[in-house]
Amino acid sequence: MGKLHASTLPTRLRVTAMNRLAATALVALIGLTMATPATATLWKWRDGGRIVFSDRPPPANIPDRAILERPTGMERGAVPPSPSGPSLVDPKPAPIVAAPASAATEPALEAKLRKGAEEKAAKQKAEEAKLASARADNCLRAKGQLKLLDDGIRIARTNQQGEREILDDKQRGEEQARVRKIITNDCR
Repeated sequence: MGKLHASTLPTRLRVTAMNRLAATALVALIGLTMATPATATLWKWRDGGRIVFSDRPPPANIPDRAILERPTGMERGAVPPSPSGPSLVDPKPAPIVAAPASAATEPALEAKLRKGAEEKAAKQKAEEAKLASARADNCLRAKGQLKLLDDGIRIARTNQQGEREILDDKQRGEEQARVRKIITNDCR
């Protein structure tokens, strides 16, 4: 029996060997990736019109509402521990500045917010117009009813038993007071 050469191996065995080699390379790559320091300890805040990323908390002049992301368990005044012990570099390095946000994203968001506010205002205006129309209609009807009551024309209404009854002077006075109240409220 001589040496085996790759060309003498069956195709299936060659593919399996390649798969093992690829899997080994993949495992090694994952292991190297996991050994690098995590970037989850970055702070992110808005400074004027730019977004700033840093491993240090933002300066004191940046308000809390401008801080977009903070590392878990980190407070604003805390300084993250150095993995290699005391550092010989400047304790407050210059923040890492990200490229400015694309001009299309912020205006698009602002336009969407503006459109939502305009739709809300239009809906409120339509509701107010509907209420004003109902008030005007009530006012017109109440004025007509008051004219009938003041003219002394006999007015009949149906009671709870379904029978017609003619308003007497006391009932007519009560109805006039009720209609005047409606006119006071709806005819402005």
